[in-house]
Amino acid sequence: MKYLFIFISFFYTSLYSQTKTNIDRNLYGNKLAGSDKAVSIIDKSAFRNSYEYLNFQKAMSFKALKKYDLASKTLKKIIQHPDNVKTFIIKSECYYQLGLIETQLKRNDSAIFYFNKALDSNAKTQNLKQKANIILAISQYYKNNKEYERAYSYLNEHNQIEHNILTIKNSKSNSDKYKKINQTHLLQEERRKNEETVQVKTYRYSKLISILAIALISILSLLSLALYKNNVIRNQNNLVLREKNKELILAKNKAEEASRARSEFLSTVSHELRTPLNAINGITHLLLEESPKESQLKYLDSLKFSGNYLTTFINEILEINKIDSSKIEIERISFDLKALLNNIQNSLKELATANNNHFLLEIDDAIPDNLIGDTTKLSQIILNLINNALKFTQNGKVTVIAKLHALEDEIATVYFEITDTGIGIPKDKQKKVFESFSQGSVEVNRKYGGTGLGLTIVKKLIHLLGGKIHLESEVGKGSTFNFKLNFNISKKPSEKIQNVKPYDDNQLKNKAILLIEDNKINQMITRKMLENKSICCEIIDNGEEAIELLKTKSFDLILMDVHLPGINGTTATQLIREFNKTTPIIALTAISLDENREQLLSFGMNDVITKPFVPDIFYNTIAKFFD
Repeated sequence: MKYLFIFISFFYTSLYSQTKTNIDRNLYGNKLAGSDKAVSIIDKSAFRNSYEYLNFQKAMSFKALKKYDLASKTLKKIIQHPDNVKTFIIKSECYYQLGLIETQLKRNDSAIFYFNKALDSNAKTQNLKQKANIILAISQYYKNNKEYERAYSYLNEHNQIEHNILTIKNSKSNSDKYKKINQTHLLQEERRKNEETVQVKTYRYSKLISILAIALISILSLLSLALYKNNVIRNQNNLVLREKNKELILAKNKAEEASRARSEFLSTVSHELRTPLNAINGITHLLLEESPKESQLKYLDSLKFSGNYLTTFINEILEINKIDSSKIEIERISFDLKALLNNIQNSLKELATANNNHFLLEIDDAIPDNLIGDTTKLSQIILNLINNALKFTQNGKVTVIAKLHALEDEIATVYFEITDTGIGIPKDKQKKVFESFSQGSVEVNRKYGGTGLGLTIVKKLIHLLGGKIHLESEVGKGSTFNFKLNFNISKKPSEKIQNVKPYDDNQLKNKAILLIEDNKINQMITRKMLENKSICCEIIDNGEEAIELLKTKSFDLILMDVHLPGINGTTATQLIREFNKTTPIIALTAISLDENREQLLSFGMNDVITKPFVPDIFYNTIAKFFD
């Protein structure tokens, strides 16, 4: 009865398929009808009607013609139908096909979402062939994302499923073979019965049955033994692989934990150093403004240099930690590359003059005016490379080149090159200069100074933006750094990149500012810096009292420390914004690994000043709210 049912189902399925193929050919032509074989995995009886089957075929046709949007839209319509036992297979296939389309469009997050949905739906059908395809696609996804342990785990699962499918097929094949052998022997026995006497036929039949039984038992025994040995070997191999996999996972977890601990430690140290460093830099600035003695000026200049060096060092450590911990985000804004490079050149003219260098900028006119990219990280890369070139070159030439390398599908590939005629880098040191705290040699470090982190940050940022940096150098003749980056082309005009307008003391005069700060030294320094510009400063050391004061008294501007006792600065800002939405609030923070400018602005703050303060930036940031 079971085989009769299978035969009838197969007959109607074949008939339906032939009818559907004719419909497809009439509607779309032979090319569309045969464009995808994905339906071979699906039992057509799972479809509620021919219209649903037609939609699936249509989606596969759109996919084959690379019309991915239409294919996705059609597949999502099928998924929206109510769940039942028969629709799980087709829904699994739809999710799987959506995952493949998202992978093709390089939308990895969406792709893994659909693959996981396909896997969940497949679990309700136990369709092994379909599950094998989904698992293989997930493995490929992790491989593309360089998560090799996960990729290997899913690939191993895929191979196991394929092995199970093959085992089932072989089992069915052997069963059919034995049935044919038995049928042949029965026919032979019937012929003998017609030719021989009843006694001879009975004797031969009994003898034949005995021989067949012995042969069958022998064959089954051999097969059982072979299967047992194979299972033992496979189990042993699987046990070894599982142990190795556990060891790899344990080692990976330990490495990740160590990396996290290192990042958190460096971030904490960097953050905590900013408060005393703000005091050093601030007091040095105040002392320099009070007309020190000639004998004191030398010491104060040295103190200022040391403070600035430590500030740069801490900032670079924090930058590397952010990149390594994947807490750095890539912005996508419209900008004018030519204007950006011209502004960078103007800002570094004094540094070029200090070492008597010619600083040249060559920009290809073919580069589109409006590109989309992360201007902050691009500026950081180019500034670091130019600073290095100007520092290690004296009485020479530094050239920055930007030219269009390729233009295709609204994507511009721009080639950047920074060349100098400086001291050069030995061949055996060229890879080492990209490592943290390395400048090629101790002698170079002592003579030219620096943290040895600039090129490390450059390499990591270029990699983050999808490029790769190359170095060519010869000792005594100079160095050339080059890299290529892809930018989308914007149809909208780019944002104008403007230089920071210098503040005017008159903008700050007689302004009333509320400083909310709990550190006594920072209170003293900030108040003095404000009073030096004729600003009236009132100080509150906690957020609760500041909120109550602002309900009854108004100020021109509020300086809000982020880390306060009791409620922190961000919470205090949110509460102030409930009754005061106009007074500018500027955050004062030693930005840590878990903080960023955008996050602080989201709480209602208008701008951010980073500790330790750079006086010009401090005054400029405040002054722009008094234009």
